Amino acid sequence: MAMPGSATLQVHVDDNDIGNTTGTSGPVVQNEHFAKSSKRSKPEELFSEKVGRPGIRNQMLFIAFGSLFAFSYAAATTNVETEYWKKRLQSMSSVWSLQTITTTDLKRAQNAELIRELREWFAKLNQKIQDAPALIRPWIGLAFVTVLQPYADASEGKRLCWKVCLLNAAVYLAWKVKRWQPTMNRRFMHNPLSGLSFTLLTSMFSHKHFLHLLLNCLALESFGSAAYFYLMREQAKSDPPMLESTAAYHFLAFFVSAGLFSGLVSHVASAKLLYPRLIKQLSLPARIVPKPETWAGAVASSAGKQAAAAVDRAVPTIAPSLGASGAIYAAVTMTALAFPDSQVSLYIPPEHPINIQYAVSGLVCLDAIGILRGWRLFDHWAHLGGAAFGVLYYAYGPDFWARMRRTFPVDPADAVKNS
Repeated sequence: MAMPGSATLQVHVDDNDIGNTTGTSGPVVQNEHFAKSSKRSKPEELFSEKVGRPGIRNQMLFIAFGSLFAFSYAAATTNVETEYWKKRLQSMSSVWSLQTITTTDLKRAQNAELIRELREWFAKLNQKIQDAPALIRPWIGLAFVTVLQPYADASEGKRLCWKVCLLNAAVYLAWKVKRWQPTMNRRFMHNPLSGLSFTLLTSMFSHKHFLHLLLNCLALESFGSAAYFYLMREQAKSDPPMLESTAAYHFLAFFVSAGLFSGLVSHVASAKLLYPRLIKQLSLPARIVPKPETWAGAVASSAGKQAAAAVDRAVPTIAPSLGASGAIYAAVTMTALAFPDSQVSLYIPPEHPINIQYAVSGLVCLDAIGILRGWRLFDHWAHLGGAAFGVLYYAYGPDFWARMRRTFPVDPADAVKNS
Protein backbone atom coordinates (compact mmCIF):
# COMPACT_ATOMS: atom_id res chain seq x y z
CA MET A 1 0.00 0.00 0.00
CA ALA A 2 2.97 2.25 0.58
CA MET A 3 4.26 1.93 -2.97
CA PRO A 4 1.04 2.97 -4.62
CA GLY A 5 0.71 5.78 -2.16
CA SER A 6 4.18 6.94 -2.97
CA ALA A 7 3.42 6.68 -6.60
CA THR A 8 0.28 8.67 -6.12
CA LEU A 9 2.16 11.34 -4.23
CA GLN A 10 4.81 11.49 -6.94
CA VAL A 11 2.20 11.82 -9.59
CA HIS A 12 0.51 14.56 -7.63
CA VAL A 13 3.74 16.51 -7.35
CA ASP A 14 4.42 16.08 -11.05
CA ASP A 15 0.98 17.40 -11.80
CA ASN A 16 1.65 20.53 -9.75
CA ASP A 17 4.94 21.06 -11.51
CA ILE A 18 3.30 20.64 -14.85
CA GLY A 19 0.57 23.02 -13.81
CA ASN A 20 3.10 25.59 -12.67
CA THR A 21 5.04 25.25 -15.90
CA THR A 22 1.94 25.65 -17.93
CA GLY A 23 0.62 28.56 -15.91
CA THR A 24 3.86 30.52 -15.37
CA SER A 25 6.92 29.46 -17.35
CA GLY A 26 5.06 28.54 -20.49
CA PRO A 27 3.88 32.08 -21.35
CA VAL A 28 7.35 33.52 -20.59
CA VAL A 29 8.98 31.17 -23.04
CA GLN A 30 6.32 31.93 -25.62
CA ASN A 31 6.70 35.71 -25.07
CA GLU A 32 10.47 35.49 -25.50
CA HIS A 33 10.02 33.49 -28.65
CA PHE A 34 7.47 36.03 -29.95
CA ALA A 35 9.84 38.94 -29.16
CA LYS A 36 12.69 37.26 -31.04
CA SER A 37 10.48 36.54 -34.00
CA SER A 38 9.20 40.13 -33.91
CA LYS A 39 12.73 41.45 -34.01
CA ARG A 40 13.51 39.23 -36.93
CA SER A 41 10.39 40.33 -38.76
CA LYS A 42 10.97 44.07 -38.11
CA PRO A 43 12.35 45.71 -41.28
CA GLU A 44 15.97 46.79 -40.97
CA GLU A 45 16.61 50.55 -41.06
CA LEU A 46 17.97 51.73 -44.38
CA PHE A 47 21.41 53.33 -44.62
CA SER A 48 19.93 56.52 -46.03
CA GLU A 49 17.60 56.76 -43.03
CA LYS A 50 20.47 56.33 -40.59
CA VAL A 51 22.60 59.17 -41.98
CA GLY A 52 19.71 61.60 -42.50
CA ARG A 53 19.35 64.19 -45.21
CA PRO A 54 20.58 67.82 -45.39
CA GLY A 55 17.83 70.41 -45.38
CA ILE A 56 17.25 73.52 -47.49
CA ARG A 57 14.50 75.34 -45.56
CA ASN A 58 16.78 77.38 -43.30
CA GLN A 59 19.00 78.34 -46.21
CA MET A 60 16.02 79.46 -48.30
CA LEU A 61 14.71 81.59 -45.43
CA PHE A 62 18.15 83.10 -44.90
CA ILE A 63 18.43 84.03 -48.58
CA ALA A 64 14.90 85.47 -48.72
CA PHE A 65 15.19 87.64 -45.61
CA GLY A 66 18.83 88.50 -46.28
CA SER A 67 18.12 89.75 -49.79
CA LEU A 68 15.04 91.63 -48.64
CA PHE A 69 17.06 93.35 -45.92
CA ALA A 70 19.85 94.20 -48.37
CA PHE A 71 17.51 95.87 -50.85
CA SER A 72 15.48 97.60 -48.13
CA TYR A 73 18.60 99.08 -46.54
CA ALA A 74 20.00 100.04 -49.95
CA ALA A 75 16.78 101.79 -51.01
CA ALA A 76 16.41 103.69 -47.74
CA THR A 77 20.06 104.79 -47.68
CA THR A 78 19.97 105.85 -51.33
CA ASN A 79 16.94 108.02 -50.65
CA VAL A 80 18.63 109.63 -47.65
CA GLU A 81 21.83 110.41 -49.54
CA THR A 82 19.97 111.69 -52.61
CA GLU A 83 17.93 114.09 -50.51
CA TYR A 84 21.05 115.20 -48.65
CA TRP A 85 22.96 116.09 -51.83
CA LYS A 86 19.91 117.77 -53.29
CA LYS A 87 19.64 120.05 -50.24
CA ARG A 88 23.38 120.65 -50.24
CA LEU A 89 23.36 121.80 -53.87
CA GLN A 90 20.48 124.14 -53.18
CA SER A 91 22.35 125.62 -50.22
CA MET A 92 25.50 126.25 -52.29
CA SER A 93 23.86 128.70 -54.65
CA SER A 94 20.46 130.25 -55.17
CA VAL A 95 20.68 129.22 -58.82
CA TRP A 96 19.87 125.62 -57.86
CA SER A 97 16.66 126.76 -56.26
CA LEU A 98 15.46 128.11 -59.59
CA GLN A 99 16.43 125.29 -61.92
CA THR A 100 15.78 121.57 -61.94
CA ILE A 101 18.46 119.41 -60.35
CA THR A 102 19.36 116.26 -62.29
CA THR A 103 21.10 113.07 -61.29
CA THR A 104 24.15 114.19 -63.27
CA ASP A 105 24.36 117.35 -61.17
CA LEU A 106 24.31 115.31 -57.98
CA LYS A 107 27.08 113.03 -59.22
CA ARG A 108 29.23 115.96 -60.29
CA ALA A 109 28.87 117.50 -56.85
CA GLN A 110 29.87 114.21 -55.23
CA ASN A 111 32.90 113.83 -57.50
CA ALA A 112 34.02 117.39 -56.76
CA GLU A 113 33.72 116.68 -53.05
CA LEU A 114 35.80 113.52 -53.42
CA ILE A 115 38.58 115.36 -55.26
CA ARG A 116 38.60 118.09 -52.59
CA GLU A 117 38.93 115.49 -49.83
CA LEU A 118 41.75 113.71 -51.65
CA ARG A 119 43.65 116.97 -52.10
CA GLU A 120 43.27 117.84 -48.45
CA TRP A 121 44.44 114.39 -47.42
CA PHE A 122 47.46 114.60 -49.75
CA ALA A 123 48.37 118.04 -48.36
CA LYS A 124 48.34 116.65 -44.82
CA LEU A 125 50.49 113.73 -45.99
CA ASN A 126 53.06 116.13 -47.47
CA GLN A 127 53.28 117.90 -44.13
CA LYS A 128 53.89 114.64 -42.30
CA ILE A 129 56.67 113.46 -44.64
CA GLN A 130 58.68 116.67 -44.27
CA ASP A 131 60.77 114.91 -41.63
CA ALA A 132 61.64 112.12 -44.07
CA PRO A 133 65.02 112.20 -45.84
CA ALA A 134 65.05 114.57 -48.80
CA LEU A 135 66.18 111.76 -51.08
CA ILE A 136 63.07 109.61 -50.62
CA ARG A 137 60.54 112.37 -49.98
CA PRO A 138 59.66 112.91 -53.68
CA TRP A 139 59.29 109.17 -54.21
CA ILE A 140 56.80 108.90 -51.37
CA GLY A 141 54.70 111.68 -52.86
CA LEU A 142 54.94 110.14 -56.34
CA ALA A 143 53.79 106.77 -55.02
CA PHE A 144 50.67 108.25 -53.45
CA VAL A 145 49.87 110.32 -56.54
CA THR A 146 50.21 107.17 -58.66
CA VAL A 147 47.55 105.52 -56.51
CA LEU A 148 45.22 108.45 -55.84
CA GLN A 149 45.06 109.88 -59.37
CA PRO A 150 43.60 106.73 -61.00
CA TYR A 151 41.19 106.43 -58.07
CA ALA A 152 39.96 109.99 -58.62
CA ASP A 153 39.69 109.52 -62.39
CA ALA A 154 37.84 106.20 -62.20
CA SER A 155 34.07 105.92 -62.33
CA GLU A 156 32.10 105.38 -59.16
CA GLY A 157 31.26 101.84 -60.24
CA LYS A 158 34.90 100.92 -60.78
CA ARG A 159 35.91 102.44 -57.44
CA LEU A 160 33.22 100.36 -55.73
CA CYS A 161 34.45 97.18 -57.44
CA TRP A 162 37.98 97.97 -56.26
CA LYS A 163 36.71 98.17 -52.68
CA VAL A 164 35.03 94.78 -53.00
CA CYS A 165 38.30 93.38 -54.38
CA LEU A 166 40.18 94.79 -51.38
CA LEU A 167 37.72 93.01 -49.07
CA ASN A 168 38.31 89.77 -50.97
CA ALA A 169 42.06 90.31 -50.67
CA ALA A 170 41.77 90.81 -46.91
CA VAL A 171 39.91 87.51 -46.53
CA TYR A 172 42.51 85.85 -48.76
CA LEU A 173 45.28 87.06 -46.43
CA ALA A 174 43.34 85.69 -43.47
CA TRP A 175 43.51 82.26 -45.13
CA LYS A 176 47.30 82.50 -45.01
CA VAL A 177 47.39 82.72 -41.21
CA LYS A 178 47.94 79.12 -40.17
CA ARG A 179 46.25 79.29 -36.77
CA TRP A 180 43.11 80.75 -38.37
CA GLN A 181 42.73 77.83 -40.78
CA PRO A 182 40.17 75.85 -38.71
CA THR A 183 38.01 78.95 -38.23
CA MET A 184 38.25 79.90 -41.89
CA ASN A 185 37.26 76.37 -42.92
CA ARG A 186 34.15 76.52 -40.74
CA ARG A 187 33.12 80.15 -41.23
CA PHE A 188 34.28 81.14 -44.73
CA MET A 189 33.43 78.04 -46.76
CA HIS A 190 29.90 76.82 -47.33
CA ASN A 191 29.48 73.11 -46.76
CA PRO A 192 25.99 71.90 -47.77
CA LEU A 193 26.22 69.13 -45.16
CA SER A 194 27.06 71.49 -42.26
CA GLY A 195 23.54 72.86 -41.80
CA LEU A 196 24.88 76.44 -41.61
CA SER A 197 23.27 79.29 -43.50
CA PHE A 198 25.41 82.37 -42.84
CA THR A 199 28.35 80.78 -44.68
CA LEU A 200 26.43 81.41 -47.91
CA LEU A 201 27.28 85.07 -47.29
CA THR A 202 30.80 84.83 -45.91
CA SER A 203 31.97 82.37 -48.56
CA MET A 204 31.14 84.93 -51.27
CA PHE A 205 34.17 87.02 -50.29
CA SER A 206 36.48 84.08 -49.59
CA HIS A 207 39.28 82.85 -51.86
CA LYS A 208 41.96 80.36 -50.81
CA HIS A 209 44.13 80.54 -53.93
CA PHE A 210 45.68 83.64 -55.48
CA LEU A 211 44.78 82.70 -59.06
CA HIS A 212 41.12 82.31 -58.07
CA LEU A 213 41.22 85.73 -56.39
CA LEU A 214 42.98 87.38 -59.32
CA LEU A 215 40.60 86.08 -61.99
CA ASN A 216 37.50 87.02 -59.99
CA CYS A 217 38.81 90.51 -59.28
CA LEU A 218 39.65 91.12 -62.95
CA ALA A 219 36.19 89.96 -63.99
CA LEU A 220 34.52 92.03 -61.28
CA GLU A 221 36.36 95.19 -62.31
CA SER A 222 35.26 94.78 -65.93
CA PHE A 223 31.73 93.44 -65.71
CA GLY A 224 30.88 94.89 -62.30
CA SER A 225 31.49 98.44 -63.42
CA ALA A 226 29.43 97.80 -66.59
CA ALA A 227 26.57 96.38 -64.51
CA TYR A 228 26.80 99.43 -62.24
CA PHE A 229 26.46 101.74 -65.23
CA TYR A 230 23.43 99.79 -66.46
CA LEU A 231 21.68 100.06 -63.08
CA MET A 232 22.34 103.79 -63.00
CA ARG A 233 21.10 104.23 -66.57
CA GLU A 234 17.89 102.33 -65.94
CA GLN A 235 17.16 104.36 -62.82
CA ALA A 236 17.31 107.52 -64.93
CA LYS A 237 14.57 106.04 -67.16
CA SER A 238 12.16 105.43 -64.29
CA ASP A 239 8.65 106.81 -64.62
CA PRO A 240 7.98 109.01 -62.74
CA PRO A 241 11.59 110.23 -62.75
CA MET A 242 13.55 109.74 -59.52
CA LEU A 243 16.83 111.40 -58.59
CA GLU A 244 19.62 109.09 -57.51
CA SER A 245 22.89 110.49 -56.19
CA THR A 246 24.59 107.10 -56.13
CA ALA A 247 23.94 103.58 -57.36
CA ALA A 248 26.52 102.10 -54.98
CA TYR A 249 23.98 100.71 -52.52
CA HIS A 250 21.84 99.35 -55.35
CA PHE A 251 24.80 97.54 -56.88
CA LEU A 252 25.91 96.12 -53.52
CA ALA A 253 22.41 94.80 -52.85
CA PHE A 254 22.36 93.25 -56.32
CA PHE A 255 25.83 91.75 -55.86
CA VAL A 256 25.12 90.26 -52.44
CA SER A 257 21.71 88.90 -53.46
CA ALA A 258 23.17 87.36 -56.61
CA GLY A 259 25.89 85.66 -54.59
CA LEU A 260 23.39 84.36 -52.07
CA PHE A 261 21.07 83.06 -54.78
CA SER A 262 23.86 81.30 -56.66
CA GLY A 263 25.04 79.72 -53.41
CA LEU A 264 21.50 78.56 -52.70
CA VAL A 265 21.24 76.92 -56.13
CA SER A 266 24.47 75.05 -55.45
CA HIS A 267 23.23 74.08 -51.98
CA VAL A 268 19.91 72.74 -53.28
CA ALA A 269 21.66 70.79 -56.04
CA SER A 270 23.99 69.20 -53.48
CA ALA A 271 21.21 68.40 -51.00
CA LYS A 272 18.55 67.16 -53.41
CA LEU A 273 20.53 65.76 -56.34
CA LEU A 274 24.09 64.87 -55.40
CA TYR A 275 23.47 63.72 -51.83
CA PRO A 276 20.85 61.03 -52.68
CA ARG A 277 23.17 59.70 -55.39
CA LEU A 278 26.05 59.69 -52.92
CA ILE A 279 24.07 57.70 -50.33
CA LYS A 280 22.87 55.27 -52.97
CA GLN A 281 26.40 54.63 -54.18
CA LEU A 282 27.78 54.24 -50.65
CA SER A 283 25.16 51.62 -49.80
CA LEU A 284 25.89 49.39 -52.80
CA PRO A 285 27.00 45.80 -51.98
CA ALA A 286 29.99 46.20 -54.31
CA ARG A 287 31.65 48.39 -51.70
CA ILE A 288 31.70 45.50 -49.14
CA VAL A 289 34.65 43.25 -50.02
CA PRO A 290 34.90 40.00 -47.97
CA LYS A 291 38.24 38.91 -46.48
CA PRO A 292 39.80 36.19 -48.69
CA GLU A 293 40.52 32.77 -47.16
CA THR A 294 41.53 30.79 -50.26
CA TRP A 295 43.29 31.43 -53.55
CA ALA A 296 39.96 31.60 -55.34
CA GLY A 297 38.69 33.94 -52.67
CA ALA A 298 41.71 36.20 -53.21
CA VAL A 299 40.91 36.38 -56.92
CA ALA A 300 37.30 37.19 -56.12
CA SER A 301 38.44 39.77 -53.58
CA SER A 302 40.65 41.44 -56.17
CA ALA A 303 37.70 41.67 -58.55
CA GLY A 304 35.59 43.05 -55.70
CA LYS A 305 38.18 45.72 -54.96
CA GLN A 306 38.21 46.75 -58.59
CA ALA A 307 34.43 46.99 -58.54
CA ALA A 308 34.58 49.05 -55.36
CA ALA A 309 37.17 51.35 -56.95
CA ALA A 310 34.86 51.81 -59.92
CA VAL A 311 32.05 52.67 -57.55
CA ASP A 312 34.29 55.18 -55.77
CA ARG A 313 35.03 56.90 -59.05
CA ALA A 314 31.30 57.11 -59.77
CA VAL A 315 30.41 58.48 -56.33
CA PRO A 316 29.65 62.22 -56.55
CA THR A 317 31.58 64.40 -54.14
CA ILE A 318 30.01 67.20 -52.11
CA ALA A 319 32.82 69.64 -51.51
CA PRO A 320 32.60 73.02 -49.70
CA SER A 321 32.33 76.02 -51.99
CA LEU A 322 33.71 79.56 -51.84
CA GLY A 323 34.31 82.53 -54.10
CA ALA A 324 32.42 85.37 -55.79
CA SER A 325 32.01 83.62 -59.14
CA GLY A 326 28.23 83.28 -58.82
CA ALA A 327 27.72 87.00 -58.16
CA ILE A 328 30.13 87.90 -60.97
CA TYR A 329 28.24 85.61 -63.35
CA ALA A 330 25.10 87.61 -62.58
CA ALA A 331 26.91 90.83 -63.52
CA VAL A 332 28.24 89.15 -66.68
CA THR A 333 24.85 87.97 -67.97
CA MET A 334 23.16 91.26 -67.11
CA THR A 335 25.90 93.16 -68.95
CA ALA A 336 25.58 90.88 -71.96
CA LEU A 337 21.84 91.57 -72.18
CA ALA A 338 22.19 95.29 -71.50
CA PHE A 339 25.00 95.86 -74.02
CA PRO A 340 24.53 93.16 -76.69
CA ASP A 341 26.89 94.79 -79.19
CA SER A 342 29.84 94.90 -76.80
CA GLN A 343 32.93 92.78 -77.35
CA VAL A 344 35.15 90.99 -74.86
CA SER A 345 38.65 89.57 -75.02
CA LEU A 346 40.99 87.72 -72.73
CA TYR A 347 43.92 89.30 -70.90
CA ILE A 348 46.11 86.51 -72.25
CA PRO A 349 46.43 85.16 -75.81
CA PRO A 350 44.32 84.55 -77.76
CA GLU A 351 43.18 88.16 -77.39
CA HIS A 352 40.86 88.24 -80.38
CA PRO A 353 37.67 90.13 -79.37
CA ILE A 354 34.34 88.36 -79.72
CA ASN A 355 30.75 89.41 -79.17
CA ILE A 356 29.84 89.37 -75.50
CA GLN A 357 26.67 87.34 -76.02
CA TYR A 358 28.56 84.61 -77.86
CA ALA A 359 31.17 84.53 -75.09
CA VAL A 360 28.60 84.35 -72.30
CA SER A 361 26.60 81.69 -74.14
CA GLY A 362 29.77 79.62 -74.44
CA LEU A 363 30.46 79.94 -70.70
CA VAL A 364 26.92 78.88 -69.82
CA CYS A 365 27.12 75.88 -72.17
CA LEU A 366 30.47 74.92 -70.63
CA ASP A 367 28.93 74.92 -67.15
CA ALA A 368 25.95 72.89 -68.35
CA ILE A 369 28.32 70.32 -69.86
CA GLY A 370 30.28 70.32 -66.61
CA ILE A 371 27.15 69.38 -64.68
CA LEU A 372 26.22 66.62 -67.10
CA ARG A 373 29.75 65.22 -67.19
CA GLY A 374 30.29 65.50 -63.45
CA TRP A 375 33.28 67.86 -63.60
CA ARG A 376 34.45 68.86 -60.13
CA LEU A 377 36.94 71.67 -60.72
CA PHE A 378 34.36 74.48 -60.54
CA ASP A 379 31.00 74.92 -58.86
CA HIS A 380 28.98 74.81 -62.08
CA TRP A 381 25.64 74.94 -60.27
CA ALA A 382 26.62 78.23 -58.61
CA HIS A 383 27.70 79.64 -61.97
CA LEU A 384 24.39 78.79 -63.59
CA GLY A 385 22.49 80.13 -60.58
CA GLY A 386 24.31 83.45 -60.85
CA ALA A 387 23.70 83.59 -64.59
CA ALA A 388 19.97 82.98 -64.04
CA PHE A 389 19.85 85.73 -61.40
CA GLY A 390 21.45 88.19 -63.82
CA VAL A 391 18.86 87.39 -66.49
CA LEU A 392 15.98 87.77 -64.02
CA TYR A 393 17.33 91.05 -62.66
CA TYR A 394 17.77 92.43 -66.15
CA ALA A 395 14.09 91.70 -66.82
CA TYR A 396 12.55 92.74 -63.50
CA GLY A 397 15.26 94.40 -61.41
CA PRO A 398 14.89 98.06 -62.42
CA ASP A 399 11.14 98.08 -61.72
CA PHE A 400 11.67 96.25 -58.45
CA TRP A 401 14.29 98.79 -57.38
CA ALA A 402 12.01 101.72 -58.21
CA ARG A 403 9.23 100.19 -56.10
CA MET A 404 11.64 99.61 -53.22
CA ARG A 405 12.71 103.26 -53.26
CA ARG A 406 9.11 104.43 -53.25
CA THR A 407 8.46 102.11 -50.29
CA PHE A 408 10.99 104.00 -48.15
CA PRO A 409 10.33 107.72 -48.63
CA VAL A 410 12.48 110.08 -46.59
CA ASP A 411 11.73 113.35 -44.89
CA PRO A 412 14.13 116.13 -46.11
CA ALA A 413 14.78 117.20 -42.51
CA ASP A 414 15.76 113.67 -41.54
CA ALA A 415 18.06 113.41 -44.55
CA VAL A 416 20.04 116.48 -43.50
CA LYS A 417 20.15 115.28 -39.88
CA ASN A 418 21.33 111.75 -40.70
CA SER A 419 23.97 112.91 -43.16
